[in-house]
Amino acid sequence: MRQRSWAEPWKIKVVEPIRMTTRAERERHIRDAGFNTFLIKSEDVYIDLLTDSGTSAMSDRQWAGMMMGDEAYAGSRNYYNLEKAVRQYYGYEELIPTHQGRGAEHLLSKLMIKPGDHVPGNMYFTTTRLHQELAGATFHDVIIDEAHDPASTHPFKGDIDLKKLDALVQEVGADRVPYVCLAVTVNLAGGQPVSMANIKAVSEYCHARGIKVMLDATRAVENAWFVQQREQGMRDRTVAEILKMMCDYTDGATMSGKKDSLVNIGGWLGLRDPKLAALAQNLVVVYEGLHTYGGLAGRDLEAMAIGIGESVEEEYIRSRIGQVYYLGEALMEAGVPIVQPIGGHAVFLDAAAMLPHIPRDQFPAQALAAALYVESGVRAMERGAVSAGRDAKTGENRYPKLELVRLTIPRRVYTQAHMDVVIESVVALFEDRDKVHGLTFTYEPEYLRFFQAKFEPVGSKRVLDSAAEAADEDRRFALSE
Repeated sequence: MRQRSWAEPWKIKVVEPIRMTTRAERERHIRDAGFNTFLIKSEDVYIDLLTDSGTSAMSDRQWAGMMMGDEAYAGSRNYYNLEKAVRQYYGYEELIPTHQGRGAEHLLSKLMIKPGDHVPGNMYFTTTRLHQELAGATFHDVIIDEAHDPASTHPFKGDIDLKKLDALVQEVGADRVPYVCLAVTVNLAGGQPVSMANIKAVSEYCHARGIKVMLDATRAVENAWFVQQREQGMRDRTVAEILKMMCDYTDGATMSGKKDSLVNIGGWLGLRDPKLAALAQNLVVVYEGLHTYGGLAGRDLEAMAIGIGESVEEEYIRSRIGQVYYLGEALMEAGVPIVQPIGGHAVFLDAAAMLPHIPRDQFPAQALAAALYVESGVRAMERGAVSAGRDAKTGENRYPKLELVRLTIPRRVYTQAHMDVVIESVVALFEDRDKVHGLTFTYEPEYLRFFQAKFEPVGSKRVLDSAAEAADEDRRFALSE
């Protein structure tokens, strides 16, 4: 019997028009943006896969909740609704809201890190590592080796390597390790999950030595789904149950509600220790806002509280990751090199494998993201040497083993037809990959350079060869109109 098709578990009530630009327009836009997809105006983007952060479509329940915003400066009822949701689904008794995830990272780093400390984690994330470094710590990557191999099909490539962790603790001493930063559905590894067994083992190791475990819970719901699907003994548990189990092994969490919680702004720091929470509540007043609003309007707190409940619904999370799989499997069938297994929030193109003619110091992932925009109007994000930044001591570029372009799918925004357009666009670019040129910096900011840096092509005035190609494409576009 032929397998039945599936559909998204929602209906569309409101639509936002999008427009396909011409190739000549995209050539101009990418040059004006310095070949950095972050600097392209959203109105000039056809399908926006830059990020899943704050780009979700909210439900009718969330929009209704927005109308119930209590905008009192102190003690908003929406804060207490959010506190209740966090306690129910994540299990942290102490809640400090922040304007987004990096606000929580900042508070945690200020609270727990002393100059000279060492923070191990399962692969860095850009803003997390920067906050740790600004607080005086050194970050150490203790993820398993398989995470650095895009072709490895290890089911839990986000796992922490206990031997690497122990070697670091033995070297620097447990008293210089304030906490382990445990990310789930590890972003820069390709959206790879962490097993429940590994979370438990890390927790037991750390707590036996007086080291706290702090979770980056940004995409913890997606990680819970992978645990349900891949880990022995977990199939009979709900995603909500698994999420709570994961958090139970940790001492706190930073959260960007802009991902799993299906809102456009917001985050929080969750803690178990009341004394540490009291310090965080005092610090949040300095940097974010009063401890019962944390830089957010009451309506945003309410939308996040509702979104937390929606995020663990089984049909929703199955369809969310199913759309990522739809895109990834089609690209694999076409021979496009991607990170395997397919992750939870995005498909990661292996730019180093796609563009072997471009050396690492000419940033192949950045060049590929720019070329994809020119090819199709699809906006993606570089996740390679540009994102990795420079070594704080030597000033040299960091070159991670993974040089990737992230096709990040917003939640409840695009249909399968949009994914088909993305598939055709990536495949077309893959077939013409020899025409993509490397890039060099024309402007490089000091911090988080991938957001604002500008580039120009090396040895060419175009990111793709042949002005005739652009003219031909524009003529085809005009005829189709």
